[in-house]
Amino acid sequence: MTTTTNRFGQPVGHPVPDWQPPILPGDLMLQGRYCRLEPLSAEQHGNTLWEAWRQPDPAIPDYIHGEARWTYLGGRPFADTAGCHTWLRQCGAGHDPRFMAVIEAASGSALGVAAWLNIQPAHGSVELGHLNFSPRLARTPAATEALVLMMRHAFDLGFRRLEWKCDALNAPSRRAAQRLGLRFEGIFHQHRVVNGRNRDSAWYSLLDREWRQLMPVFERWLSPDNFDAHGRQHRALSVLTAAAELPPRAAAT
Repeated sequence: MTTTTNRFGQPVGHPVPDWQPPILPGDLMLQGRYCRLEPLSAEQHGNTLWEAWRQPDPAIPDYIHGEARWTYLGGRPFADTAGCHTWLRQCGAGHDPRFMAVIEAASGSALGVAAWLNIQPAHGSVELGHLNFSPRLARTPAATEALVLMMRHAFDLGFRRLEWKCDALNAPSRRAAQRLGLRFEGIFHQHRVVNGRNRDSAWYSLLDREWRQLMPVFERWLSPDNFDAHGRQHRALSVLTAAAELPPRAAAT
């Protein structure tokens, strides 16, 4: 963290000249090669999301009716189609979190959701979370592209900092953050009580200057020539982001 000195001789943060708070994200469609994102609508996306979330996931042992995928999100908040539509309607009506539906380009079907949250334009900070990708979407180029589109949109709007927070025991989410190049900032112990259980939270972040360095990496990974005929990657994104060698963040002294 770079510092300067004020007129009292105290160390203070560096100036942010001509700072203008960005507008809120999420009011338009984001188009990619493998997917697009659009504001969540229960009427438009509810049926396909319900069906997609009900599909079994071979990556999760003893997967029953999709409930395991909701463990680190506080549990599945609905039990049937009507409940799913009610929950999606509530999510779609808000602006923080601002939910987006992830639409697979090949099928045109909504296969997952993600959101911006803890949106603080005055400070240029926004969090990416509430990720719930169906088995059909998870671990595909479209899933990664959806996150990259949301990251790019936030930084294009002028946000300075993008955050990722998850249960410290949620190993897949922590791997996803690191794979995307976010920097680990530490564990917030006893951060929350979720469903009667303690939650320690792992915090990650990406700064605007780091995003500018990683953006070509994402473009390289998402290029069609990085995938074979079956959609398998030739170069792992985790390898590419690690090779970017982002400069260390200097600590305040």
